[in-house]
Amino acid sequence: MAEVSCNSADECTPAKKAKTEKENESENSGSIHDVEFCLSAFNVKKVLQHNCMRKQIYIEGAFKGHEGPAVVLLEKQNFPDDHETLKELFDDGTILHKRYNNDIYGNYECFPLKKYNGINATIIHPATVKHIEKFRRKELYIIDETYELYQKITLPYIESNSFSVEWVHNILEHKAEQDKVVYENNDKKTGFILVNDLKWDGQPNTLKLLALPFQKIRCIRELNESHLPLLKNIKEAGTAVIAKKFNIPASQLRIYLHYQPSYYYLHVHFAYLMFETPGIYVEKAHLLSTVIRNIELMSDYYTKAVLSYVVAEGDGLYTKFLEEGIINIANSKNTED
Repeated sequence: MAEVSCNSADECTPAKKAKTEKENESENSGSIHDVEFCLSAFNVKKVLQHNCMRKQIYIEGAFKGHEGPAVVLLEKQNFPDDHETLKELFDDGTILHKRYNNDIYGNYECFPLKKYNGINATIIHPATVKHIEKFRRKELYIIDETYELYQKITLPYIESNSFSVEWVHNILEHKAEQDKVVYENNDKKTGFILVNDLKWDGQPNTLKLLALPFQKIRCIRELNESHLPLLKNIKEAGTAVIAKKFNIPASQLRIYLHYQPSYYYLHVHFAYLMFETPGIYVEKAHLLSTVIRNIELMSDYYTKAVLSYVVAEGDGLYTKFLEEGIINIANSKNTED
């Protein structure tokens, strides 16, 4: 696949290739991130998922000379929106190949300058079976979870099968990603760190930040009135610093929590409202302002509410709910190739 190979001498020089091959020949069973490497060392095994709407592809494979599988996510970069940069897209270095035209409409393949043809790449290595399953395309099902179902099925699953959150502790303990920290309040009860989301490309029109509290809370189900000072501080301090540093007012921010989350350490997402980031759909996202109001209305709201969310075929929670007869797949149609 062209997307995961090195296509020019600039990207993978002979010296770099030689260095990579030498490193690969040595005994190295650790992470690929610990060495300088080239994507030509990646051997494609299968496409796990191809999301045409988001211009993303998830690929399973392995890096030559490194033990363990890897998952590579490739995503088309966003267009710049500043006037001067856009000018460079419309010069004689941009090539057009005409496909067809009809009346006033024309369809073309466009090949801008190389520096505007970038692809964002996220690499997970060594990837576990859970990571590979997470990114594989699967059928989805809606669960209406009562608190009784949470205690009986979801909580035991969380306690035994959740992803490691060591990377969260590394940020909170100033061991990693300190250059990405936007704001910190170190109060143990109401404090948090606001940090760049891993996938944010730094452009204001795709702003995506995470608030990680110092107080250890697994998920939205554990929230009650004792957490209101924390939640309100995240909302107020987070919006204030974003307004100051990125000139985006609170009225143009989408601030929300996920349930189910991808990892079980309570965190709050801050995203630019005009950016349709993944995970903003009604069956997953809970606006922070709504969460605060729900708790103000009823202190134990999240131990009484029915929370609806999606589970994917083959996931641990899917299997548990299937065994309990909560999911009915008799009339479902498996469309996976």
